[in-house]
Amino acid sequence: MVPTSNRHRPPVVAVTGAASGLGRAFLAHVASSADFRRVVAIDEQRGDVADVTWRVIDVRDPLLANRLSDIDVLVHLAAGYALDADPTERRAYNLRAAETVLTASAAARVRRVVLVTSAMVYGAAPDNDVPLAEGSPVAAEHDTGVVGDYLEIEALVRRSRRSHPGLEVTVLRPAAVVGPDTDTVVTRHFEAPRLLTVKGCAPRWQFCHVDDLVTALELAALGAVSGVVAVGSDGWLEQEQVEEISGLRRFELPAALTFGTAQRLHRLGITPAPATDLHYVVYPWVVECAALRAVGWKPVWSNEAALEHLLELSAGRHAVVGRRLSGKEATITAAGATVAVIGTAAIVRRARRKRRV
Repeated sequence: MVPTSNRHRPPVVAVTGAASGLGRAFLAHVASSADFRRVVAIDEQRGDVADVTWRVIDVRDPLLANRLSDIDVLVHLAAGYALDADPTERRAYNLRAAETVLTASAAARVRRVVLVTSAMVYGAAPDNDVPLAEGSPVAAEHDTGVVGDYLEIEALVRRSRRSHPGLEVTVLRPAAVVGPDTDTVVTRHFEAPRLLTVKGCAPRWQFCHVDDLVTALELAALGAVSGVVAVGSDGWLEQEQVEEISGLRRFELPAALTFGTAQRLHRLGITPAPATDLHYVVYPWVVECAALRAVGWKPVWSNEAALEHLLELSAGRHAVVGRRLSGKEATITAAGATVAVIGTAAIVRRARRKRRV
């Protein structure tokens, strides 16, 4: 699966965001790999992975180029997509980090940069093809949520390809990511006592376990795949399969009520994500991983196994419409037969009372 031209001289790879999260997972995977001549870890603080060269620097630092002079491939994983983060600060960090990495890499004559966005950029819609081809149009709505960040980063990539034609940039678009410390609108969907659905629409579920994303990143770093690359488990799960595996029943509402209520809650500052993010838990956005399959990549995790792991990781957490609940809130909400609506209505009433005071 590794290009022959790279085998006689393995590249030097650098990993940003290497001290935690996906960056650490990828770093640990490649630290002792014979496919790389040397592995360089870049972060604001030194991490705990051994047998790599640590370089402590903020990836937004304009001096980053000076630390990349000996790098062949850079895998950029220093990004933050926490749902509860301030959206303006989150986007400013992610865009500045990506822009600095691309500019510094071009200046340092790095051969290849690999970034991760999300298959969410294709958009989730009731009439989406199942699966979506990797070359499908980017149709997601631009908003203040993390999807907007992904769209902005991909716009930076397109500009970079024009302004730095000698720099190869590969973008991985994973399906709904599952793994430790992963907190998204999809993972919180499975923290609810009921699974929200929209009348007349059938969601399909595809996951991407971090373990499989890491092996896909390795192939991208080695140049086995390039351009836009979708990553995910084979196939998808129907809603009925998800309910059987999770033991959770659906709670069905009209689309107008679902998205209208979600938008009001977001405007009140009660829920962390805009209403458009709910599209990704009620409409399909399954992707076809043709580029990876063509080079022999196979996901280790099935959708069923990934969902079961997600449920294990979510045990003990409670959320309604993407909002984490705790203490008495969680107890009251979990007890009701119409829990999603009761919980949402209570939140709205409480917010209105606070605004009148």
